Amino acid sequence: MGSASFSWNLVSDFQQMWSYPFMVNAFRAGAVVAIVAGAVGWFVVLRRQTFAAHTLSVVALPGAAFATLAGFALSLGYFGFCVAAALALAALRRGREPGGSEESAAIGVVQAFLLACGYLFMALYKGLLEGPQTLLFGSFLGITTGQVAALAVAGLVVLAVLAVIGRPLLFASVDPQVAAARGVPVRALSVAFLVLLGAATAEAAQITGALLVFALMVLPAATAQVLTARPGFSLLLTVVIGFAATWGGLIAAWFWPDPLGFFVTSLAFALFLVAHAARSLTAALANRSAPSTIPVGAA
Repeated sequence: MGSASFSWNLVSDFQQMWSYPFMVNAFRAGAVVAIVAGAVGWFVVLRRQTFAAHTLSVVALPGAAFATLAGFALSLGYFGFCVAAALALAALRRGREPGGSEESAAIGVVQAFLLACGYLFMALYKGLLEGPQTLLFGSFLGITTGQVAALAVAGLVVLAVLAVIGRPLLFASVDPQVAAARGVPVRALSVAFLVLLGAATAEAAQITGALLVFALMVLPAATAQVLTARPGFSLLLTVVIGFAATWGGLIAAWFWPDPLGFFVTSLAFALFLVAHAARSLTAALANRSAPSTIPVGAA
């Protein structure tokens, strides 16, 4: 990508871009990743588990390195290590409150150990580890129709499970003590969500890389929750922002030679800054238009 020239004839530009099957597959895969990462990421930000999401995205690297060393398919390494790490985090976690200090300590231990394993796997591999930059930063190039279908199936499974547990998970995320008192299985929901997070990370990391998937999970959700506190609208807005950042990054990478990950992350970060600026401006205008009150007896 980066070899095409931009013109003001947008219809012609898109026709040229989508005349290549690999670009069509890239946009399809990007849409699947944006939707799944956005839906799961919304709960990640709400539950203050961004450190867990970061760890699981990093774990994708040793998973891919082990699969390369053992001669397995990379997808098995991604899913195996991410889901296993999620189960380890769930086993080490104590208490009902997500994002606590004990959880952070357990996450740090798992992350350090698996990163060390990743370096070991790369050192033991005698050949040239294919595409280390791709493993970290991802690539939408060369995606086949079969890979898009596999991503769609995995994404549908994650979204279906999330739809089933969504309402009680929301309750347990907002107020775990009250939810537990009402009979909501808070502990089981936490384990299920961590496994979903691991599966979603493994699915997205195959395309976006170990580092970019974290940006897609956190930035759109954080932006949406800055703009609105309404859960349904915030979740929808998260998916829309992730979709816009992913497709916008693909379009930019088609016309400019810079890395795709830079464009996607920069667009998502720019939208986050715009959301903060809009909220600050709205608050300032509201304070200026509010009538001043004079305390009784001041006159």
